[in-house]
Amino acid sequence: MATLNGRPVSPDELLPLALVNVGHFTTMRVDDGGIRGLPLHMERLTKDCKAVWGADLDTDRVRDFVREALDGQTQPCVVRVTVYDPKVDMGHLADAGEPQVLVTVRGAGAMPPAPLRARSMPYERDLPEVKHVGLFGALHTRRGAQLAGFDDVLFIGREGFVSEGSTWNVGFVDRNGTVVWPQAPVLPGVTMALLRQRAEHRIAPVTLEQAKGMAAAFATNAGIGVRAVAAIDDTELPTEHPVLDRLRETYLSVAGERP
Repeated sequence: MATLNGRPVSPDELLPLALVNVGHFTTMRVDDGGIRGLPLHMERLTKDCKAVWGADLDTDRVRDFVREALDGQTQPCVVRVTVYDPKVDMGHLADAGEPQVLVTVRGAGAMPPAPLRARSMPYERDLPEVKHVGLFGALHTRRGAQLAGFDDVLFIGREGFVSEGSTWNVGFVDRNGTVVWPQAPVLPGVTMALLRQRAEHRIAPVTLEQAKGMAAAFATNAGIGVRAVAAIDDTELPTEHPVLDRLRETYLSVAGERP
């Protein structure tokens, strides 16, 4: 299902998003009608709209569109809000600046999913602080990792420090049982933010060697919650750890808010 400003979207209106591919989005999991971290998702859309389009965004209107799109949908599901300008032209990008709201809904998988195996690869996303639609580089590295027998990719920045996954934040549990988030240019994920608000942690640079020596590692995003990382390259990591259990319980205890 896809709607633009609350009405069915036409193929012509989608063409600029497919061909020019300029915009930003947020993805939210809906369980029993509620969305964990909904205000943080709205804050992201507001901030990114200013960064990408130089425009303000009416989040009350966005919430109305989300609520309408969810009416009658089977849950759990995942709703994505994409903000783009259907009139954008590749040759005259400075003329674009009237962003519209595309809402799409799809089914959600079980949470948490099975542990993932990650291949480390050197890569840095463009404008990492914005959740933008320019996903080619990230998904190309994911495909390379999958062709090599892994589930996904773990990015290593130019200075040799771990940053994030292709579409997820990464966290670690050190040998003292403390949660460690990499200090690096990364997308400020909503799930990561919710956990940082509620669980003791530290933020520090993490090298690939240090990552492989951690007591545990995990991936986070709104669709998967807290997902264990079973391996980084050829280094196996425990997928069962009391801290991972606590993180999952902490995240699931966050009350969802209706749009």
